[in-house]
Amino acid sequence: MLDTWFSSALWPFSTLGWPDETPELAKFYPTSVLVTGFDIIFFWVARMMMFGLHFMPDVPFKDIYIHALVRDEKGAKMSKSKGNVINPLDLIDQYGADALRFTLAAMAAQGRDIKLATSRVEGYRNFATKLWNAVRFAQMNGCERVEGFDPAKVDGTLNRWIIGEATRAESEVVAALEAYRFNEAAGAVYRFLWNVFCDWHLELAKPVLSGPDGAAKDETRATTAFVLDVALKLLHPFMPFLTEELWARTGEVGPARDGLLTLAAWPDLSGLEAPDAVDEVGWVLDLITEVRSVRAEMNVPAGAQVPLVLVEASAATQARAKAWDDALRRLARLSSITFADAMPSESVQMVVRGEVAALPLAGVVDLQAELVRLRKEVSKLGQEVARIDSKLSNESFVARAPEEVVEAEREKREEYLARAEKVRTAIRQLSGA
Repeated sequence: MLDTWFSSALWPFSTLGWPDETPELAKFYPTSVLVTGFDIIFFWVARMMMFGLHFMPDVPFKDIYIHALVRDEKGAKMSKSKGNVINPLDLIDQYGADALRFTLAAMAAQGRDIKLATSRVEGYRNFATKLWNAVRFAQMNGCERVEGFDPAKVDGTLNRWIIGEATRAESEVVAALEAYRFNEAAGAVYRFLWNVFCDWHLELAKPVLSGPDGAAKDETRATTAFVLDVALKLLHPFMPFLTEELWARTGEVGPARDGLLTLAAWPDLSGLEAPDAVDEVGWVLDLITEVRSVRAEMNVPAGAQVPLVLVEASAATQARAKAWDDALRRLARLSSITFADAMPSESVQMVVRGEVAALPLAGVVDLQAELVRLRKEVSKLGQEVARIDSKLSNESFVARAPEEVVEAEREKREEYLARAEKVRTAIRQLSGA
């Protein structure tokens, strides 16, 4: 009777009919990759390698992907006696299988265990809901696939930009998957769908989609439908159930689908990078983001519209500002966009892609009071960091405290440092430094 690990060592070829020379053995041995946890490398993986080299002409697999272990939200190993075990079936019932799959993929960074919390699964369930609503919005606005649509012939800057961003996302996903960096692949498709497509493209396209009929509207509709198809393909390895359902629903209008999404060809977007459009729209988004950040840091009232001044702006920047005037004023809540040769008095300075912009806030907020408040916050954050540093430098604390407690202190320290840097940036902007 072979013991457990000895018999497991034979698994790569004994399951294929060995010692007989079967067709299955010839076709499937060796395999390409083994996925395993680090805790059984010696017990199982090494023995499969040794037995493969001894009994077969080659090793049983070329690559070994060593995944993380799943722990509870505090970093403790799950244990029935501790009562911290999370039943995946309960999570699936509550949030869906796709949300759980995406959570595990997004957190599967090599060298780190997964701290699984229901709040994270809930967050990716919300991501699935956002995608569902985005598809509904697109359908309600007539974004249907068009027979023979050629993305290379798209003319509008916004449409060329979103195709270029989809091209970049596809490249990032492929590179990450081929390197077995599943968390980076999940992160790339998440950023594209949530941050780029939903938050920016649909928002910038709203005036066109709700405007008068014409070539620009038709192109925007067709482009949006095309990019959605690309997005569903990129997301399918992580959320197969949701994407398959959306693939079927979006296939109810327009050209007939060839079949299931899981059998569809991976998108080929070579030559669609559109760097000029990506650079132009990227400037618009960076400017809006910077203005929103300043408004939040300076406690500018949400309903207040403030002027924006572009200082010594280049001809290209002036042209962009004029072309995107409506979008900038609507999304950054600006009263006007003007140009000047010098920095206005009592204004917050911003640098966006090497160009200087200013928000004159006199009469909107008390600038000196804001400076005092921000400096106090920096001081308080510094005290918190010093307190944690004192703890972590105490060998007795590090040795006796549970691992999850020490890790929590380190994470808090990083959060305080990141927040302090944001506040310092706000102080520099307010001081005009």
